Amino acid sequence: MTADTAPRWGSTLDSVVVYAQGALCHRLARGLVPPDGRVRVTGLPRTLDPGSLRARVLGAPGVRVTEARVEVEAPGADDGGAPDALRHEVERLRDAYAAAEGRRDRQLGLIAEVRGLHPVPPGRKRDDPHRRTPVDAWLELADFVDERLTALHARLAELERALLDAEHELTVAADRLDRASTDTPAAHVNTTVSALLTLAGTPDTTDSADAEVRLDLEYGVPGAVWVPAYRLTHRQGDDTGRLVLRASVAQRTGEDWTGVRIALATADLRRRTDLPRLRSVRIGRRQAAPAPSGWREPPAGLSDLFAGYAAAKPRPTPRAAAGRRAGGAPGSPAGSAAAGGAVPEDAVYGEVPPPPSVGYGGPVPPPPPEPQGFGAAPPVPGGAYGFGPAQPGAAPRAAAPSFTGAPAPAAMAPSAPAAPGRAAPPPPPPVAGPPQPSGDELDYTALVLSGPDEPGGRRGRLFPSSPYDAVAAEYRRRAEAVASLRLPGHAVRPRESAGSFDHRFDAAARADVPSDGTWHTVTVTEIPVGLRTEYLCVPSVEQTVYATLVLSNATDQALLAGPVEVTVDDEFLLTTALPTLAPGGVRRVGLGPAEGIRVTRRTNLRESTAGLRNNITVLDHHVRVELANLLARPVTVEVRERVPVASEADVRIEERAGWTAPADGAGSEQHAPGTRVRRVELPAGGTTALDGGYEIRIPAGKALVGGNRRS
Repeated sequence: MTADTAPRWGSTLDSVVVYAQGALCHRLARGLVPPDGRVRVTGLPRTLDPGSLRARVLGAPGVRVTEARVEVEAPGADDGGAPDALRHEVERLRDAYAAAEGRRDRQLGLIAEVRGLHPVPPGRKRDDPHRRTPVDAWLELADFVDERLTALHARLAELERALLDAEHELTVAADRLDRASTDTPAAHVNTTVSALLTLAGTPDTTDSADAEVRLDLEYGVPGAVWVPAYRLTHRQGDDTGRLVLRASVAQRTGEDWTGVRIALATADLRRRTDLPRLRSVRIGRRQAAPAPSGWREPPAGLSDLFAGYAAAKPRPTPRAAAGRRAGGAPGSPAGSAAAGGAVPEDAVYGEVPPPPSVGYGGPVPPPPPEPQGFGAAPPVPGGAYGFGPAQPGAAPRAAAPSFTGAPAPAAMAPSAPAAPGRAAPPPPPPVAGPPQPSGDELDYTALVLSGPDEPGGRRGRLFPSSPYDAVAAEYRRRAEAVASLRLPGHAVRPRESAGSFDHRFDAAARADVPSDGTWHTVTVTEIPVGLRTEYLCVPSVEQTVYATLVLSNATDQALLAGPVEVTVDDEFLLTTALPTLAPGGVRRVGLGPAEGIRVTRRTNLRESTAGLRNNITVLDHHVRVELANLLARPVTVEVRERVPVASEADVRIEERAGWTAPADGAGSEQHAPGTRVRRVELPAGGTTALDGGYEIRIPAGKALVGGNRRS
């Protein structure tokens, strides 16, 4: 059984972990293992990252996965998908809109023609007498034009209404197509992705022939983002509340998440987790750097291993164009040799060697072929895996893949023409020394072994290869567009609010998230929080009392910043922003002005002098804050004032008793310097007055020129 005839196992998406950007998916598949152990699991999305595929066997200790590969198939056209139907509908409506627009334009042309009808008197010679104007004919023409224009304008109104309806239908259909799920590919050729697995072992059961094996496939996909959202329910007078964590999830991964277990993580899926390499620093005589572990030169005579495969493979007849590209015109010796003689190996597999350099004295003979076999010379630095500059005098080989887009140095450097009547200079000798692998050659996870169908210079060697082709790159570009979606109100990216710690939240129930690139709300879990209602006012800034909810997080998970819908006594109050609340942290959430509590602030300034020579100016500030509770329940009000902060040691500030400085610490609210706080309990319908103030003592030498500031 070959890979093409391997049994196909259907798979079902079971769980998804959505990270800050991207997601990690788990698919389950089951079936009977064939004798050769090769199975093909279908249903994978086109945006799958091939390097992230992992497969393991569930519930069968005697069976293990020995090989896992990602393959892309094109079974044929598929015209029955929902996006194709929507696309056909959009095309039909676009044609209908164009037809309606054409009818409207023709009607406008008819109206312009009729509007241009007007009487034209015949020309009169100088000696001819004046003619009488045919008023009846003029009136008949005017009546005809008016009647005709009335009918044409009535028809124009109908055509314009039909055009508006067609435009509306086209806009709606285009919007539906744009928002349609990407689970069904948009291409006419339905390319599918499958995982080709090789299983080894036998299930530890009594009847192993009929025992099914369960597989768990894990892979990463781009195009998924999420932001947290909350719903807070609170009853006045109660010290607890219900905080429901919800998430706005948007994904365009190419597959619909239907009935899957969703988990949300704040970690970065693309962050590298490999350990850094720490190189030792040696003091003393310089020593050569040791060769990196795990790297070795390819064995000599590697190309001889594929001689039998190349001989058994049918060799296509080279085209005359290949001969012209290799040697020149069809009538030239080089062209006839390439067409009728031995065909170079590179030309057989789709590559044509570059033309030889031509000097003024005639064509220069091509360089000798590269030696093959176990007596071959050592490769040049960086040329073990197909990289590095080509050896002078070596046969042309397959160009190594370039990640910077620049051509190889050998292809960029033009061949220098030889002097007239003089042969080309001999090539310089190869550089002696051990091979020096490049950084790309040491990236073992990105190296791909070239098969026997590759050109001769690549067979059996490792080359860095990009895991995505052009089609996959387009799918990834469309998927990653969800990262630029406009965030909901008060929403914050998880990486911005989580800080240096990562958290994970598991949804309590399965959910559905279609692959349409729009926000969908998913209920995650309910978080118990401590709540108490407090009122806050800063009368020196604004004589208004604001209601606040003081939240305390007693769980071991952080609450990320995001929008919160506040419901008090079963009535929706407002939507506000919830700050990041660490485990054990306490934060305030503002609820807006409290109309039932009044505050009034009065100040009194008295200036005097003190000291033996009255050389100290005393500025006595008296502050009185009056509070009145008009509510039917007792409340706690926190009043904040601010006293000046002296930067000079001689300027003293003496405060009156009763006001305290707030406690600034980790996890608490940050206050400005000089802030003073006073808390007061107000009964229902009660009033109170808070007295305070401060004295500023300014020596005469510290007084400002031209007077002191009094406020």
